[in-house]
Amino acid sequence: MPDTLITSLQQAQRDFARERDWEQFHTPKNLAMALTVEAAELQEIFQWLRPDESAALTSAQRQHLGEELADVLLYLCRLADVCAVDLASAAWDKLRKNAEKYPADKVRGSARRHDG
Repeated sequence: MPDTLITSLQQAQRDFARERDWEQFHTPKNLAMALTVEAAELQEIFQWLRPDESAALTSAQRQHLGEELADVLLYLCRLADVCAVDLASAAWDKLRKNAEKYPADKVRGSARRHDG
C-alpha cells in the first residue's frame, strides 16, 4: 500500500495508542462512539447560527472548527485501521457509486433524491 495521508495518520495514531497502552480501549464500538461524539461537537459550532453566519465564521470559530474536523478525521482513520478497512479505496469506490446513482445531467441543481 502506498504511503498516503491516511496511512500516515493511521500509523501515527497506532504509535500514539501503543505508547500509552490505549490499544485495549480502541475497539470498533468505542471508536465508533467516539467518532459520533466528535461529530456532535462539530455540529455544536453551527447549531444556532443562521445560514449566513455559518458561512462567515470568526477566526476563533474557524480554529475550533478545524480542531473538531481533525478529531472526526482522526477517529475515522483509527476506526478504519482497527477494522482493516482501506479507507482511501472505500472512499474512491463510494464516490464512483454516487456518480452512478446521481448522474449530473439528472440531478444538477436539485437537492431532491434521484431514483434512477
